[in-house]
Amino acid sequence: MSISLDRRYADRLEEFSESRPFLIDLTMAAVLMACATLGSALTLPGADPPDRDNVGVVLMGVSCLALLKHRAHPRTALVITALCTIVAVSLGYLVTPLLLAPVMGGLYWLSTQTDRNTTRVYGLTTIGATTLAAVFANSMDHFSLLIRTIGPVFWLLLPLAAGKATQVRRAYLKSVQARAEHAERTREEEARLRVAEERMRIARDLHDVVAHHLALANAQAGTAAHLTRVDPEQAHRILTDLTATTSSALRELKATVGVLRQPDDPEAPLAPTPGLHQLPDLVAACESAGLSVTMTTEGPPGPLDPGVDLTAYRIVQEALTNVSKHADADAARIRLAYRESHLTITVTDDGGGTAPPASAFDSCRGFGLIGMRERAQSVGGALSAGHRPEGGFEVTTDLPLRPRPRTPQLEGEPTP
Repeated sequence: MSISLDRRYADRLEEFSESRPFLIDLTMAAVLMACATLGSALTLPGADPPDRDNVGVVLMGVSCLALLKHRAHPRTALVITALCTIVAVSLGYLVTPLLLAPVMGGLYWLSTQTDRNTTRVYGLTTIGATTLAAVFANSMDHFSLLIRTIGPVFWLLLPLAAGKATQVRRAYLKSVQARAEHAERTREEEARLRVAEERMRIARDLHDVVAHHLALANAQAGTAAHLTRVDPEQAHRILTDLTATTSSALRELKATVGVLRQPDDPEAPLAPTPGLHQLPDLVAACESAGLSVTMTTEGPPGPLDPGVDLTAYRIVQEALTNVSKHADADAARIRLAYRESHLTITVTDDGGGTAPPASAFDSCRGFGLIGMRERAQSVGGALSAGHRPEGGFEVTTDLPLRPRPRTPQLEGEPTP
């Protein structure tokens, strides 16, 4: 408790010192002057004070006035203070902590404002010169050589140690403040990055939902219009499926846009997160639009992370949407290959009909393929797409059963 209070008072004193530096310096100089004046009047019991009139007071006054410039010129202030103190000791004034107060203040401020080498050179020189003056001073004849040496050295080393401790503390506080500012900037950048990633995720979901269901609804409506006169019953079934398609689109749109609600908005029931378990419904919807889809599974299905499960479903959904929209294909195939630690999904189309073989994805090189690749990379997977030698188009993605952190891509590095 006392340590925290001391630090609190020290912080307040430093803040006040920074706001009114001249007032603090003038006060400290006055206090040191009073200490030095009292020290110049002290003598040993039975000894007469040096008969120098007021020379000691003048010397101490000059040294204290020099200390007023310690902020701008700490070395000069220390040199002047040390010379005045050495002259006073040589004239016979008793070496006491009070007499050494000005030079101790100069050593402290030098230690707090300069580097270690400067402090060592000027500090040791001042201590050595002052100690030599005390050793040969007449006022110290009554003491042994050891006491005449240890006394000045001890008192002059104290401000050097205290100054370095203050310098280290200031550097520590500055580093803490810098780390706090850096952490605040990093927190803001991370928040902006998370907002951008969330916007990108919502944009991908909206694209997948709208593109798939609208393309499927358009295909179903076109097929129903064609069969209205030829096969009314089949047209009726397709129109019934069209109603289910639009209802599913509305549910997924509500679930996607629902994350943008305000906290005080009324809660709305959200649809379950799509996954590979809904592939049969997806296949049935595509078949109602005239696209024959075959699905095969290799290996025992392993448990998937929810994020990976959603990613796999969205990739298959987007691939089938592109087949329906851009490829003159009659059939598509989905292959799910489960391995020990990953899942490989392959979606191919036959590429038949009158459209050129390159029609599957040449018109959707934009957001569709980019979105599928970003989805795969977001969970630590990879996606490739291209034309098959035998015709048609193939999309292959390899996803881990558990998501892995995405590895940052270097500038200029080809996209996998």
